[in-house]
Amino acid sequence: MKVIVFGAGRMGQAIVHDLCIYSSYDITMVDRDVESIENAKKFLERKEIDFIKLDLEKTGDSDVKQLLQRHDIAVSALPYRFNFYLAKQSVKAKTHFLDLGGNHDIVDMELRLMDTARKNNVTVIPDCGLAPGLVSIITHDIVDQMDTVEYVKLRVGGVPVHPKPPFNYQLVFSPEGLINEYVEDAIVLDHEKIVRKKSMTELETLQFPEPFGTMEAFLTSGGISTLPYTYRDRIKYLDYKTVRYPGHCEKFRTLLGLGLAEEKEISIGNTNVVPRIFFAALLSKKLPQHGKDAVLLKVVSRGTKNGELLDLEYTMIDYYDEKNNISAMMRTTGYTTSVITQMIADNVITQRGVFCPENIVPPKIFFDELRKRGINISRRKK
Repeated sequence: MKVIVFGAGRMGQAIVHDLCIYSSYDITMVDRDVESIENAKKFLERKEIDFIKLDLEKTGDSDVKQLLQRHDIAVSALPYRFNFYLAKQSVKAKTHFLDLGGNHDIVDMELRLMDTARKNNVTVIPDCGLAPGLVSIITHDIVDQMDTVEYVKLRVGGVPVHPKPPFNYQLVFSPEGLINEYVEDAIVLDHEKIVRKKSMTELETLQFPEPFGTMEAFLTSGGISTLPYTYRDRIKYLDYKTVRYPGHCEKFRTLLGLGLAEEKEISIGNTNVVPRIFFAALLSKKLPQHGKDAVLLKVVSRGTKNGELLDLEYTMIDYYDEKNNISAMMRTTGYTTSVITQMIADNVITQRGVFCPENIVPPKIFFDELRKRGINISRRKK
């Protein structure tokens, strides 16, 4: 089995690290940046991996297709703007494809490849990360456990173990991705209606075990992805909120209110500046990026089973892996994607076409595989 991973950054490294431990596949990593490749080589030392320097934006379609044809499965750990292109080329090359998702419009374009993917005997699964991804499979499990579902409330966030003011946050993925979460509209399912709401609103508090204690959560975009459309007829209310330390939302909302995420150029003296690009650069420079982190997850749901009220709560706290120098965000995003990749390779997933995780990934097997990696999701009836 030959697997090619596009993107040698943190998430790509986590995916390959897990594949090397739990499989014997031949693995190739691709990136356009020499420094990223060198960092990946250092992180993945003593592992037999092929590395290719390649810029997708400067490479012809036929060359990309030929590269894909030499592999059985392709995984994108690149920014989401590359996902549809890679999905389309993978389907043409008859190579299975997965990505981390992050943008509903891109996923919708991928879903339109269904007929061609089936014809070419290919499986395509976008949204394989943490949120969407892991939370999508939890939602699938909730629907399986209940006859009717009143609500599902998804609460997830990556936070530093040792927060530093003023934002009490560290970058665990790209600053551009963070800005997207905070700026683009959140999607909510409300009694069969798909509702768009402004991100960084509907602030609430929730409790986690110490050392975290009281945390805040607020609406953000991206994490819910296709779930409202998949379960429009099964779940009455569904939303997604990002978890942060108290006060984070108000501080960031103030900066966004000043226009720092706007994409239209402004003139400053003799220079034209795009505020969003400038803001992303500032975040990269000013926010910590390498401290110990944790991923907090709490999903609460209510419905009925056999005519009786049923409340289910899923919780998870995953920590930075000091032994392997892998962040909790890398673990919960990269390992999730690796597990789904192995499900395709090992014929646990055999359906062909384009599917999101909630449609195709078996929850019990998935949770069992995460448990092997020390990622424990607790489910309890309340």
